[in-house]
Amino acid sequence: MDNRMRTTANAKLIATFERAFAPLEKSVAQKRVPGGVLGIVDLKHGRVTRAVGSAQIVPVVRPMTLDTWFDLASLTKVIFTTPRILKLADEGVIDLDAPLTALLPDFRQYNADAWERKVTFRQCIGHQTPFPGVEPIYTYGRDPDLLRTFVLQREWRPGPPAYSDINFILLGFVLERLAGKTIRNLDPGQGFAWSGNPENTAATEDCQFRHRVLCGEVHDENCFALQGSGHAGLFGAVSSVLDFAESLLNGTGASANAIALMRAPLSNRRTHGWEHPYPEWSGGNACSPATIGHTGFTGTGLWIDFDKGRAWTLLTNRVHPTRHSDSGILALRQTVGDLINQA
Repeated sequence: MDNRMRTTANAKLIATFERAFAPLEKSVAQKRVPGGVLGIVDLKHGRVTRAVGSAQIVPVVRPMTLDTWFDLASLTKVIFTTPRILKLADEGVIDLDAPLTALLPDFRQYNADAWERKVTFRQCIGHQTPFPGVEPIYTYGRDPDLLRTFVLQREWRPGPPAYSDINFILLGFVLERLAGKTIRNLDPGQGFAWSGNPENTAATEDCQFRHRVLCGEVHDENCFALQGSGHAGLFGAVSSVLDFAESLLNGTGASANAIALMRAPLSNRRTHGWEHPYPEWSGGNACSPATIGHTGFTGTGLWIDFDKGRAWTLLTNRVHPTRHSDSGILALRQTVGDLINQA
C-alpha cells in the first residue's frame, strides 16, 4: 500500500485524518475498491492528503499517488456547471426563474404547449424537474450534433422530480450557446481538464460499449457520445478539488450570492446544484447542517462544511474494472465523513 502523505496541517487535523483514512485503507485491503485518495482542507488547521492502493489493476498495475488524476464524473455538475450558471445569474444574463427557452428557444419547438418549454433554470439546477433519472442517450447514435437535437426535440415522458443528468445536460447546452463553442472547448477551470494522461489517471471501467479499459477518457457514456456535456467529463487531482473547495470556504471562488444559493435548500435534499444533509446521506450523520456535498458515479465525492470551515474529498476508482461489484462506496463515504466530523 502507498501511504505517502502530503500535509501542511497541524497535529489536530493530522490525528483526525489518520482515523478517517483507516476505512479507506481497509476497503482497499479487502479489494472493495482498487485505490483511493483522501484529502481534507481546514481554514484553521491546514491541509492533508494521502493515497493508497492502485490507480489501475487491469490490464496493468499502477500505484495510486497524490498526483493521480480522476474522472470526477458528476462532480462536474458542482465544480464546473453550477458555478458558471450562478455567475451568469449574478451578471443578469440568466433569470433563474425564467424557462430554459429564454436561451434555448428551439427546445421542443414543434409544440408550444409542451411541459418541457416551461422548465426553469432553477428547477434544473435543483433537480426539481420531471425528466427521467437515467436515459441512455448514447444508444441513439454517435453524432454529437444529432444527439443534442434529439435531447432538445424528444418528447420526454414526465415523472416525479428526480436527480437527473438531463437537467445538467440542458444547462450545458445553455453554456455552449452563450459561448458559441462546445463544452470541451470551454475553459475547465484552474487545475482541471476534459481528459487525463492515461499514464497518470485512475482507470475506470472495462467498457462493454467501447470495448476497452477506460483511462483518461470520460467514463459516462452520454458525455462520451455528446463529446462533452454539463453533467460529467471533468478530470482533476485531489489538490485541484481541495483548491476549489477552499475557494468556496474563503469566498474567493464565487460571489457571496452564488455561494448563498449553493447553500440554500430547494427541497429536502437539494440546493442550487448541491445536496445538503438528510438522513443517511453520503456525507454521514455527524456533519453540520451548513454542509453541502455531491458524489460522482466513478467513486468520487466532495463535501464542504461552512460552519466548521472544512472540506473533504474522497476520490476512488470504484468502477474499475467493473461497476457490477459491491464496492461498499456509500458506507465508506458515510464512515469517513463521520470520523472526520466526530473528531
